[in-house]
Amino acid sequence: MRVLFITSTRIGDAVLSTGLLDHLMHAHPTARFTIACGRVAEGVFARMPNLERLIPIEKKRYGLHWLGLWATVATTRWDLVVDLRGSAIAWLLPARRRAVMRGGRRPGHRLLHLAQTLGITPAPRPVAWFGAAEAARAATLIPPGPPVLALGPTANWVRKVWPADRFLTLARLLTQPGGALDGARIAVLGGPGAQERAMAQPVLDALPGAIDLVGALDLPEAAAVLSRCALFVGNDSGLMHLSAATGTATIGLFGPTPASEYAPVGARALAVLAKGPPGNAPMGALTASHVAAEATTLLARPEAVAA
Repeated sequence: MRVLFITSTRIGDAVLSTGLLDHLMHAHPTARFTIACGRVAEGVFARMPNLERLIPIEKKRYGLHWLGLWATVATTRWDLVVDLRGSAIAWLLPARRRAVMRGGRRPGHRLLHLAQTLGITPAPRPVAWFGAAEAARAATLIPPGPPVLALGPTANWVRKVWPADRFLTLARLLTQPGGALDGARIAVLGGPGAQERAMAQPVLDALPGAIDLVGALDLPEAAAVLSRCALFVGNDSGLMHLSAATGTATIGLFGPTPASEYAPVGARALAVLAKGPPGNAPMGALTASHVAAEATTLLARPEAVAA
């Protein structure tokens, strides 16, 4: 069985779509998968089982990227084409079955919309894939010892960024004597590029002993590192979704974006919202004490005991 799976250009949406792939792999253990996604999201799928080919989609004017993708895959007869971009390409390819996600904004979490494309209930949770090499590198970056609090102070939009001083207060509240992560080490994660470094630098400057992983990891390595952490707290971002997919206790911080659509999804994941209109609140309205209290409650759950 050969499956063409067309998914997002963005990391967060790509991570959310991994639940569908995991479902399909369990339903069809011998299937071979071709994944078409944005170049920045390639790492989400680079270590997935049964991967036959990974095709990066680079957006071009006039939708010419779709023509390029069609030319790449049109000579294969597909058993299943799953198009989560809602394009017309699935209908222009030879396929036994097609599943095309309806476009446009609608109520409900993105994960439910994805699952509806294949008629799956309940919606399968996202997963994170990494290999032995990534696990080995993560073990050198996060060696055995006290638990690790991972902070994600970056985002792709400045309004989604929680103030740096709140991250610092939160770290102190959680790691101080008697805190939920008493004596924990701190790791700071972020993507590549000057903008991500600039967002993270105030936190790093105030935490000179923190493990600086900003721009240092590809996505499979980031998944491996996050899987070794006791708790991740970060802005609404692809990194937040990746953390939740690893099974690590994860808190996503939301203000001007709708948690009802993009809250982190996992066995140990939680969205904490700033005070104000849902999806339109300022990040400054979210206090460190409130996040610390939510983190303490999350970590106290039997299934969320820090590793």
